[in-house]
Amino acid sequence: MLSLFFHRWERYLASISKDRVVRPFEWGLDWIPGNGHPPAGDPAAAVDEYVRRVLADTDAWFTPPPWNDFEESAGPGDDSTIVRFPSALTTPHPSNNTVVTRYFPASPRPGAPRRAVLVLPQWNSDAGGHVGLCRLLARFGMSALRLSLPYHDARMPPELTRADYIVSANIVRTLEVCRQAVLDARRAIDWLWQRGYERIGILGTSLGSCLSMLTACHEPRIRAQALNHISPFFADVVWRGLSTRHVRQGLEGHIDLDRLRAFWMPISPQFHLERLRRRNIDTLLVYARYDLTFPLDLSRKLVQEFRQRGIRHRLAVLPCGHYSTGAAPFKYMDGAILTRFLHRHV
Repeated sequence: MLSLFFHRWERYLASISKDRVVRPFEWGLDWIPGNGHPPAGDPAAAVDEYVRRVLADTDAWFTPPPWNDFEESAGPGDDSTIVRFPSALTTPHPSNNTVVTRYFPASPRPGAPRRAVLVLPQWNSDAGGHVGLCRLLARFGMSALRLSLPYHDARMPPELTRADYIVSANIVRTLEVCRQAVLDARRAIDWLWQRGYERIGILGTSLGSCLSMLTACHEPRIRAQALNHISPFFADVVWRGLSTRHVRQGLEGHIDLDRLRAFWMPISPQFHLERLRRRNIDTLLVYARYDLTFPLDLSRKLVQEFRQRGIRHRLAVLPCGHYSTGAAPFKYMDGAILTRFLHRHV
């Protein structure tokens, strides 16, 4: 009965958005770096070759050049600062090439180490998403830096109403824009480091969870990560999830799940688990028992992978679904779990 109730609620909450667009399938060869004029021949072979090069050296793919020129301005209200800087990956959309973050400083505590958390919200989060969580973190002594993901809120070009270009039926663009989010996150950590933060954590929700783990696997200054809604494979969530049915419609008939999983392996947590095991950082895994967007078996599979590989972690299971995590009382429960873990481990 609970399952029926939550699944019905999840479908209702998902149906509220009326602006989903089924976009055409594209290989996106023009998004391959240095490939302004796509080569002739089999496009699938070109993508496969690019993915093999990326997987051979994900450090190079996910590491931005150093940067120390950040622009700061007053944020809305009197408790935050807007920090902007150029993205390390230049896209065809100028508004997306400036990274926008919002900083919520915690009150300094004499003699205590300076602690901060980088926060990556969910897919299609607006500028107010996770602001309450950032304020909660600051209240518990951890400054929070909220990152607007690529193609979200202020970074969205005028032709979009949703952040379609970060998760779409364009194969290489999805790879590159998710990579851009990781590069942006690492530059945001540069800013925190320059401000003297000695202990840094990362928190991500849904798509932000996946991007947070990719960042933590490649960023040595992160000491703890809280992953809120989880899956080992990027492609499987897109193919099976409630929120991405319109993306699957664009993919179907052009590619199957096995091939899509292989092409999107660089942005899938599964590929990076051994690197995470070697990093040995504190990890919190959170999933929702009635989730239709990150199907339950996928979340449990990632937990099983952590256990089998001996990766240090803690687990929390929310008694709700994906969308309903943002509703009371579950959002308070989730916020408390995330904050308590980070307070203990950052």
